Amino acid sequence: MDCYTADWNPLGEAAFYRKFELYSMDWDLKEPLRDCLVAAAPYGGPIALLRNPWKKEKSPSIRPLLQIYSSSGVALASLLWKSGPVVLLGWSAEEELLCVQEDGSVLVYGLHGDFRRHFSMGNEVLQNRVLDARVFHTEFGSGIAILTGAHRFTLSANVGDLKLRRMPEVPGLQALPSCWTVLFQDRVTLVLLAIGPDLFLLDNTACSGVVPPGLTPGVGGFLQMAVSFNYRYLALFTDTGHIWMGLASLKEKLYEFNCNIRAPPKQIAWCNRPKGKQKAVVVAWERRLLVAGNAPESIQYKQLTIEVLLDRLVLRRLYPLAIQICEYLRLPEVQGVSRILAHWACYKVQQKDVSDEDVARAINQKLGDTPGVSYSDIAARAYGCGRTELAIKLLEYEPRSGEQVPLLLKMKRSKLALSKAIESGDTDLVFTVVLHLKNELNRGDFFMTLRNQPVALSLYRQFCKHQELETLKDLYNQDDNHQELGNFHIRASYAAEERIEGRVAALQTAADEYYKAKNEFAAKATEEQMRLLRLQRRLEDELGGHFLDLSLHDTVTSLLLGGNNKRAEQLARDFRIPDKRFWWLKLTALADREDWEELEKFSKSKKSPIGYLPFVEVCMKRHNKFEAKKFAARVSPEQKVKAFLLIGDVAQAADVAIEHRNEAELSLVLSHCTGASDGATADKIQRARALAQRK
Repeated sequence: MDCYTADWNPLGEAAFYRKFELYSMDWDLKEPLRDCLVAAAPYGGPIALLRNPWKKEKSPSIRPLLQIYSSSGVALASLLWKSGPVVLLGWSAEEELLCVQEDGSVLVYGLHGDFRRHFSMGNEVLQNRVLDARVFHTEFGSGIAILTGAHRFTLSANVGDLKLRRMPEVPGLQALPSCWTVLFQDRVTLVLLAIGPDLFLLDNTACSGVVPPGLTPGVGGFLQMAVSFNYRYLALFTDTGHIWMGLASLKEKLYEFNCNIRAPPKQIAWCNRPKGKQKAVVVAWERRLLVAGNAPESIQYKQLTIEVLLDRLVLRRLYPLAIQICEYLRLPEVQGVSRILAHWACYKVQQKDVSDEDVARAINQKLGDTPGVSYSDIAARAYGCGRTELAIKLLEYEPRSGEQVPLLLKMKRSKLALSKAIESGDTDLVFTVVLHLKNELNRGDFFMTLRNQPVALSLYRQFCKHQELETLKDLYNQDDNHQELGNFHIRASYAAEERIEGRVAALQTAADEYYKAKNEFAAKATEEQMRLLRLQRRLEDELGGHFLDLSLHDTVTSLLLGGNNKRAEQLARDFRIPDKRFWWLKLTALADREDWEELEKFSKSKKSPIGYLPFVEVCMKRHNKFEAKKFAARVSPEQKVKAFLLIGDVAQAADVAIEHRNEAELSLVLSHCTGASDGATADKIQRARALAQRK
């Protein structure tokens, strides 16, 4: 039995523990830690080291190394630092290394030392330089707080969406505060700092003095402070050797401990005590470590979710392990395996020692049609790595044209993008590519490209009709499309030209184009319109009034209404208006003028080509029964019944219908016999019908 328990050691009275090696520590530091800026990511993440530029032991001409290790000491990256002096290193929540330089610029590196981006903390920081800085994490993301040489604080709560905020001035601050930190309360970022025995809290608008409740008297200054990971607790180390622990709101004291050490500690941090779930503070000096505290409610282990754990495995390129965890936890494909495979593919495209064909084939074989995987995203990563041909090959596996096209445009493969857009059948997508081509190519190449793509050409013509008429004309010219050129000049004569001379010139050009298109009808009609326009201008000059842009019929009507009968008749002859149409126009105009005498003369001028029923109708429409009766008598026999009914003479209509022995006419008259006075007429019709049946 002893052989099974020999490596177990007692822990208190009722527990035992044993220890064994899970992995070896592989540290191989190039610089002593005391000479380096050090940043350790939370949750056992990577550790970054860079020789402190303010240390003068080494020649400034020797460039320092930026080194990144895993928490077990495995070297992940090492690169020469070629930029300016660094004040602070810190890790973002996404495990990106933030290097804050003295000039306020921030360089961002990946876990494996790959440069991601850079940004500036603003002109004020650039002018006054950085004295000190902090990287902090909130629900908004990872932020940076800067203390400038002007002793003012500037911060951004989220470096992914940089919005700089200058904090209020601190009265009497002429040097570095003895200590300071960032707090986060009620979704607002605050700065807490110490100047001698005084604490100041900076919010968005003001600087306020604060006092920790229950602090032992006699404190001459605060040497160090630390806030817990969830921003609920605060620890202060005083020059009397006391450690005050309480709520970060400074409304309640939880614990105070006298460590009897007055030397400033190197570092102070919150952690979990080994036994139970109690909060504790670790205070570190050069060769001494102290743990103190008794605050409840630890939530540290709830911070690192399974999604974050998977992300960190992916960052370390431990793809098989991440997939095994997803399968073990039975995570949905889109959240688990698909996402990890997509990350693997994005890493795969960076392997430049493998040919484009082999990489594309390997990715497709591994991913296939896995749901949630975007080949266009992987292709974008390949393009970002300078592998354009690989990106194009990967896009062939992307089933959504809407995802293919934007990247093809970005890669300046616009003609291929146009083909893909047309294949998709999405006119909006085609239109987007066409406009992109228009801006990218010279006019000749652009038009030639469109000529080979009828769908795109048709869409672009529609656009030009509303937005770029001159371009539309150029398109028709290039295609020798004389019919459409004629139509174009017709529209232009009305839309673009105001002077009559310009309009006539545009119409003449249109007529010439119609002749070239062998459309003689359109050409002649256009020439007629030109002649009408000139005549209308002359009429306006001679008679006044408005004639321009009236139709031929309306021009005749206007002349008739104005009493210019001779001119109207001449116009009708000049433009060969048929007699029937002219009689209708004149009849209507005279009735509108209520010139009944002239109307009667006109009816007798010659035999009416439209008959006399229209005269009856026009008179009755204007409630002139007297004049209508005159014309009813002159109506042709086949229309007399209708004429008499129009003037309300039902009896005479009945007589004519009986005389004609026309059943349809008899039924029509009978339908108008509605009043008591029409009873005799109705009986007369019925008798006529009966007599006709006996015969």
